[in-house]
Amino acid sequence: MSVLRRAKTWEVSDSEDSDAEKKHDSHLDERSQTITVSEEDEAPYNKCNTVQSSPIQTEPRQTSALSPPRQHATPSPARKRRNKEEVEADREAARERREERERVRTARTQEKEERKQEQQRRRETAENLKSLRPENCLKSLTVRIDPALLQDGGSDILLDTLATFDWRFSIESHQLPHSITWTRDVPQQGEDSLLEEEQVVLVLGLTDFMDTVVSVKKMLDSNEEQTEAGSFLSPILECLNRDAKKVVTLLVTDPQQDYRADAVPLLDDTLQSKLGMENLDVEEVLVYLQLCKNISLVFLDGWQEVTNHVCAVTKALSKRPFKLLTELPFCVDGSWASGVRVERDGSGLIQVWSRQVQQLNRVSPTMASTVIAAYPSPQLLLQAYQSLDSEEDRKSLLAGLLVKSGGKERRIGPEISARVYRCLTAQNPQLVLD
Repeated sequence: MSVLRRAKTWEVSDSEDSDAEKKHDSHLDERSQTITVSEEDEAPYNKCNTVQSSPIQTEPRQTSALSPPRQHATPSPARKRRNKEEVEADREAARERREERERVRTARTQEKEERKQEQQRRRETAENLKSLRPENCLKSLTVRIDPALLQDGGSDILLDTLATFDWRFSIESHQLPHSITWTRDVPQQGEDSLLEEEQVVLVLGLTDFMDTVVSVKKMLDSNEEQTEAGSFLSPILECLNRDAKKVVTLLVTDPQQDYRADAVPLLDDTLQSKLGMENLDVEEVLVYLQLCKNISLVFLDGWQEVTNHVCAVTKALSKRPFKLLTELPFCVDGSWASGVRVERDGSGLIQVWSRQVQQLNRVSPTMASTVIAAYPSPQLLLQAYQSLDSEEDRKSLLAGLLVKSGGKERRIGPEISARVYRCLTAQNPQLVLD
């Protein structure tokens, strides 16, 4: 049968009554200690009628939430008084900090503004590049036609074709009669400005062209520099003197007769029969206009071919700006475009020498390899030229070299040998090698 345990509360002795009352006054919510023991262990506890609390258990209980812990008051040190130099130094440091913050703020604002301007420039560059595409550039071109051309009934073909293509054209008076020019709208600083193209096309009838041929022939025979005042060529030469960049093209046509498009029948049947000029004289006039005055001549059959020529020039002008930006005219296609790399030790120079020889007309890579095998550097070839006494021996130095190509053998020949010699020894930059 289990032993029932009961709790027995021991009272504090009289000797500690005063201490307990003091603790009770300071700690109102502290309860008395209750010790639960069994009946078997009751006897030892009866001998001792006092319970002492350990200082470890009573010490934390002495602090109550109602009374804050006691703090030891330390006297504050005396405040040091700053002198005038220290005050000025602090003010100067504060001013420098303010200036530094202002500089940083200004730099950030400037950087932000520069980013905006850069974005604006990139946007404008992209828009300009987009406007230079042929399909967009064609919309900015204007074909300007001289009113004198409208007197011919065949000019309606040109006007109807331009209207069909929805191209812009205008009827304006020109300094050159019977001429057609082109202008382009170029955006500059938010405003569109007109840029006049260099191309100038003059539509001449057969009678006007014959007058031009006669005046040029007289000028060549008399060794004069200017033609007659009444000649049709005079305003053309004046225009070229004012602006040497102009490219003038004469479109010679006779709408009253059905001539072929090639120039030979027109010259033989018309000019020689009506003017009594020989073929050599006519060719002399054409060579003078093309080489000396940079005036091209095109013989056409009627206004339909004139219209086709004007449309071809208009399309070419629309492609020109974009090609100038995307193509490099001094670079050729193929492996030539990459060039040859020359190292510091000299490797690659023989390939450069080979490319230099191949630049000559009608010189194949096989011929260049043969020349390089005999003379691995230009200096060796120049020394070989200097060792010869006569000019003829120098020109024919490379003529006897054998070129093996496709199982066949042939010699370089005196023509290519002389061309290589002139290329390496000529002092005149305008000398024609062929």
